[in-house]
Amino acid sequence: MKQVMDYIEIKVPAKPDYVGVVRLTLSGVASRMGFTYAEIEDMKIAVSEATTNCVQHAYTNDEGGEMIVGFAVYEDKLEIMVADSGRSFDFLETKKALKPYTESSTVDQLAEGGLGLFLIETLMDEVRVLNNSGVTVFMMKQLSGERENRDESISNGETV
Repeated sequence: MKQVMDYIEIKVPAKPDYVGVVRLTLSGVASRMGFTYAEIEDMKIAVSEATTNCVQHAYTNDEGGEMIVGFAVYEDKLEIMVADSGRSFDFLETKKALKPYTESSTVDQLAEGGLGLFLIETLMDEVRVLNNSGVTVFMMKQLSGERENRDESISNGETV
């Protein structure tokens, strides 16, 4: 098993204003790793869905909760964690309650709610959800062979 090269963690209020902060952090980390523009955009959508679910469902308006977002940087992949300590839900039950989506499904056939889970699973290579004392979503994206060109001196920690 490969070692984590770096781990970045941020703790932000579970408010809509901070979803963009998480997206920008992800974009910077993924760009530094050499992910393509399309891969970064996919990950930003998935992370937006996970953080928006936290903002909308984890806490009541007066609780003032927070979310913790972690980025585990490996040589060949990025693991992202979005966690809250708010209200939990059963991921498998929610997923089972949703009708399966197919390429031929129309927008009218998509269930309200749960579409975010579908997007996360579609856009990421691996997704796990834990629901003990809140909800923790783990997402993983492999670094493809289509790496963006990056200056090797930067990856060695030197400045240009």
